[in-house]
Amino acid sequence: MLRYDWQLTDDVHDFLARAGDFLRSRPAVHNTPLTDLEKLRTRGAASYGTEANVLGRLDSGGETHAVFYRTPRGYLSITPLSAEQTGTLAAHLAGLGHRPSGVIAEHDTATAFAEAWQRHTGAAPTPFWRTHLYRLGTLTPPRPHPEGQGRVVRAQDHEQVVRWCREFCVDVREQPSIDLIDAGSWADSRFGDRHFTFWETPDGTPVSMAAATSIVAGMIRVDPVYTPAHLRGHGYAAAVTVEVSRAALAAGATDVVLYTDPTNPTSNALYQRLGYVRIADFTGYKFRYGTPEAA
Repeated sequence: MLRYDWQLTDDVHDFLARAGDFLRSRPAVHNTPLTDLEKLRTRGAASYGTEANVLGRLDSGGETHAVFYRTPRGYLSITPLSAEQTGTLAAHLAGLGHRPSGVIAEHDTATAFAEAWQRHTGAAPTPFWRTHLYRLGTLTPPRPHPEGQGRVVRAQDHEQVVRWCREFCVDVREQPSIDLIDAGSWADSRFGDRHFTFWETPDGTPVSMAAATSIVAGMIRVDPVYTPAHLRGHGYAAAVTVEVSRAALAAGATDVVLYTDPTNPTSNALYQRLGYVRIADFTGYKFRYGTPEAA
């Protein structure tokens, strides 16, 4: 029987040297760890503020089979694990005295870890985030196509991009991202490393935007896509999503992915019409520590 051991480190370069092949083996499912860890590699500990980064890999026979890392907001991000493996990880981290804010992972893994964490620590888990993960199959432009064209944003567009990102965060209830933008910490927000594109009407008026991550392991993630409320219903979001998806393919991406809100049937139907195929569901739990009497 193979022996599995969790190896912890705070050295992202050594971690990626050992776990990089595993992460690159499933670029679509591992899209967030790939982009998060690349940002940590290039920006260093500054992206974690005063907290130290914690990285872990599950090794057996000299190969990595799963990883986790602590996000700047204190959550554990974990690649898919079996129920037994999540229990082992929870016991290991609890024994070391770790107190993550919560967990974010593929749905079954997140739920199993949250239950195991409560057994080991008494911390009550509360679900706070759910999403569908889609991967692009055959790109299918919308018909009819709205008038206008895509345009890569320029430096003078920054103020509008920031404003629309803030409006997007309000729509999807991402308060931490709003706080960073309001504080002027654009580079530290999740939008700081994105490449933005506008969809413009024939007179040059921006009416929608989409962004994409840099390519990592052949993967590009489309995020966010936003159209102001008063401009919706004209096909602008579809047009700009096709624009950035086509650009991602032209850049050599083999996996183009995006996340959607499960409670928004309009966006889910839209991306499916454009050729995106749902491949996984992800869930996030927050942990509340302490006894009810002390809370």
